[in-house]
Amino acid sequence: MGPSRKLTVALARADGDGDWPYEDWPVPADPYVGRVLPVSPPYRALRESPLEGAADVVVLRCQDPSADFAELLKARGATTAPVVVVSPVRDTETVVEVFQGGAGYLVDGDYCTTMLSAAAVAAVVGHTYLSPTACAALREAAGRMPAGGEETEQLRSLLSPREREIMELLSTGLGAQEIGLRLGLSEKTVRNNLSNIYAKLDARGSTEAVVKWLGAALSIRV
Repeated sequence: MGPSRKLTVALARADGDGDWPYEDWPVPADPYVGRVLPVSPPYRALRESPLEGAADVVVLRCQDPSADFAELLKARGATTAPVVVVSPVRDTETVVEVFQGGAGYLVDGDYCTTMLSAAAVAAVVGHTYLSPTACAALREAAGRMPAGGEETEQLRSLLSPREREIMELLSTGLGAQEIGLRLGLSEKTVRNNLSNIYAKLDARGSTEAVVKWLGAALSIRV
């Protein structure tokens, strides 16, 4: 996606014209998102002209992600635009279910419009973006599940000793800057290592890498 190519977002409101706190999103200065096209259930516009082929990503605003996300996936048919779910629901089971479906997840009160735009970009490039609360819920689910045993050790063996150190710290919730301070590395070096780790673990981002590192990959389909 070049600098002159801004994303088009389909804003799917499961409750039709229900509350959406960011009517002014995107702002003209948003570097990533150029326009938002509202769609309502049953989301026929996702498959019909003129929206078809125009939406790069779908943001689903809903109160019941378990039901509304499934409805959206069914309704969009062959449309391949990725999805980001926005909801007040924050329980672990719901977050895991949406994550399993390949969608990003933002919890109300846990993100801003900048993060919303970042989540849209992440979805387009194949990463799964979660707001901090959603990320914590997924980590909690991973921590409760039994280790993957031999398979997990085989996965970990793909990483160098330095990459293992970084993953140990990443799994505690530290970011690249904090990891760099702990290990005496620059933030850029840590980010380069993380990129290599994601490639080796076939992970869409930090959250999925942590899930696999903790041995939950066999229990949580990612």
